[in-house]
Amino acid sequence: MAHRPKRTFRQRAADSSDSDGAEESPAEPGAPREVAAPGSAEEGPPSGGGRARMAGRPHRVRGPSGRGRVWASSRRAKEAAPRADEGSESRVLDVSTDEEDEIHHSSERKDDQGLSSDSSSSLGEKELSSTVKIPDAAFIQAARRKRELARAQDDYISLDVEHTSTVSAMKKESEDDPESEPDDHEKRIPFTLKPQTFRQRMAEESISRNEETSEESQEDEKQDIWERQQMRKAVKIIEERDIDLSHGSGSSKVKKFDTSISFTPVNLEIIKKQLNTRLTLLQETHRSHLREYEKYVQDVKSSKSTIQNLESSSNQALNCKFYKSMKIYVENLIDCLNEKIINIQEIESSMHALLLKQAMTFMKRRQDELKHESTYLQQLSRKDETSTSGNLALDEKTQWILEEIESRRTKRRQARMLSGNCNHQEGTSSDDELPSAEMIDFQKSQGDILQKQKKVFEDVHDDFCNIQNILLKFQQWREKFPDSYYETFVSLCIPKLLNPLIRVQLIDWNPLKLDSTGLKEMPWFKSVEEFMDSSVEDSKKESSSDKKILSTIINKTIIPRLTDLVEFLWDPLSTSQTTSLITHCRVILEEHSICENEVSKSKQDLLKSIVSRMKKAVEDDIFIPLYPKSAVENKTSPHLKFQERQFWSGLKLFHNILLWNGLLTDDTLQELGLGKLLNRYLIIALLNDTPGPDVVKKCNQIAACLPEKWFENSAMRTSIPQLENFIQFLLQSAHKLSRSEFRDKVEEIILILVKIKALNQAESFIGEHHLDHLKSLIKKD
Repeated sequence: MAHRPKRTFRQRAADSSDSDGAEESPAEPGAPREVAAPGSAEEGPPSGGGRARMAGRPHRVRGPSGRGRVWASSRRAKEAAPRADEGSESRVLDVSTDEEDEIHHSSERKDDQGLSSDSSSSLGEKELSSTVKIPDAAFIQAARRKRELARAQDDYISLDVEHTSTVSAMKKESEDDPESEPDDHEKRIPFTLKPQTFRQRMAEESISRNEETSEESQEDEKQDIWERQQMRKAVKIIEERDIDLSHGSGSSKVKKFDTSISFTPVNLEIIKKQLNTRLTLLQETHRSHLREYEKYVQDVKSSKSTIQNLESSSNQALNCKFYKSMKIYVENLIDCLNEKIINIQEIESSMHALLLKQAMTFMKRRQDELKHESTYLQQLSRKDETSTSGNLALDEKTQWILEEIESRRTKRRQARMLSGNCNHQEGTSSDDELPSAEMIDFQKSQGDILQKQKKVFEDVHDDFCNIQNILLKFQQWREKFPDSYYETFVSLCIPKLLNPLIRVQLIDWNPLKLDSTGLKEMPWFKSVEEFMDSSVEDSKKESSSDKKILSTIINKTIIPRLTDLVEFLWDPLSTSQTTSLITHCRVILEEHSICENEVSKSKQDLLKSIVSRMKKAVEDDIFIPLYPKSAVENKTSPHLKFQERQFWSGLKLFHNILLWNGLLTDDTLQELGLGKLLNRYLIIALLNDTPGPDVVKKCNQIAACLPEKWFENSAMRTSIPQLENFIQFLLQSAHKLSRSEFRDKVEEIILILVKIKALNQAESFIGEHHLDHLKSLIKKD
């Protein structure tokens, strides 16, 4: 027996997949593995033993329901598929090794030709053909003879298979000489594989590359091929059945009714009974449907009543909807205010800068004028600094300033004469006039800022910029759900929400002007008061929640603005500004204090800024010069006029300081007004003055500025300590006047002493000068 060469993995895979891949392999024309297979069959040496064993195996044809394994990937699977289809007739071929090789070569030669010429058409023919001719013994013998002749001559086998004459001759020769077949020992046993041709190597390389990349695609393709095959088979079977039916219909005969068949006799009673039975069943069914219908009607009624009860008894859905709407509203409100707050701050800064520039202009002008006028008078009093012609050598700036001062004073005198105010004292004017050009620029800038103020909320809905509408939302919450309203401390949040809106309304509010709008007349103030008055809290909560909203707004918004105005814009020498500021401060600090015993930091800051600003005014703006008597003897001398103006200016500040009585503490006012201003400046100026009606008038003005509540105690016999210097000056003036032509002025001085509760000093003076007629003044008091 011939030795078989060792088979490779691909050969074993091909042998194992011959039977499994018989159905799906023919449907893949043009696949790489079909092209490579014939080449290996033509030029590679056949494996005799392996092929004999494969030929000895019967070929099985799978039925319509059989499927091959889609994961099969052998090269020989494509070659075995046609042979599997050809084996529809179950046969067993028992041939020798050479015969099997001959069959193999001839079949592969045919396959090669079919694939190279028209692979698509041959595939269709193979699928449609039901039977394939299997080579018989004569054809195999002829092929073997032809191969031997080719080997003997040129070792060449022609690709042309159409040699009918040669085949028939070889067939006859083989029939005549049956013993010409070589024995087993004469066979040439190949011990090595024949070198592969270039085509085989290319095919194997292509197969090895495609095996890795097309395993998954092959499975899908084979699945699709198998499905198409099954569809073709199913269509073919249906068509055959239709043909059989068409043939069978012509030969079939129409069956006739068999009269021999007998039926059950039917009479009227049976029909009636069946109808009654059917009617009973229908009635029962109808009754059951009626019961179900009544049940459903009752369920619908019950559901509707339940819904109504739930809607009337529980408002959870409405509550949730309301809280959700309030949450969305507050979030949108906060977003709106956060977006607008930057613009509001810019407008506030612009207005503050404009007012500050104006205030600094007035202050600097007053200080410069005071400095230049004082210098001019000092030079005027020095004869050694005068020129030969008797005129002072003044620089242009000083000359221009003095002219401006005199021009404004003249205009004010004319205005007072027209108004009929003849009791006005020089030096008590505020001197806050601006040139027409500067006034026009100021008004234009102020108008531009106010236009920006109006445009801040022009693109915002009223529900988010109108304080009354905002408070109305929270009022609805308070009325519907008071518990949740107070539990969430809404009263603490409302002042913060309203802060930007109130600040917008305060941009053009200047409490330093007499014609400024009061807080109570402002729209936001009225809206907050109405909201507080509509509170439904009990008396215990009223003192700690909604009733404190207005106080909180004042302390968090109004007082800080007032503090800035006092620190940077307020002029304590201006009586109009001081009066207006005190009016607003009384409303804020007295009527809307948070609590009697509670100390507000903002309130403390405001009062500190007021005291600090007045101290600065006393130190920087008060200047009362002292000139020799020779310089002030003449009532028309400029030295006397300047001195008088400065005294009355100091007395004006003294009056403005004491106007804060009731807002500032008595100790603060006494220290600031009496200690720093009266005793340090005013008394010294009075001592330098000649006693007479003018001095008595000044003393009366000083006493008129003193608060009456300081002397309300009827048991007082001596005045307050800070007035001791003033009392001594009154007594000295009374002594001098009693010996002069102005003795009638002594009575006025005694009245001043009585007013300030210096009763002991007044009695001693009356007794010393034997003025018994004045004792009645003390007793009346």
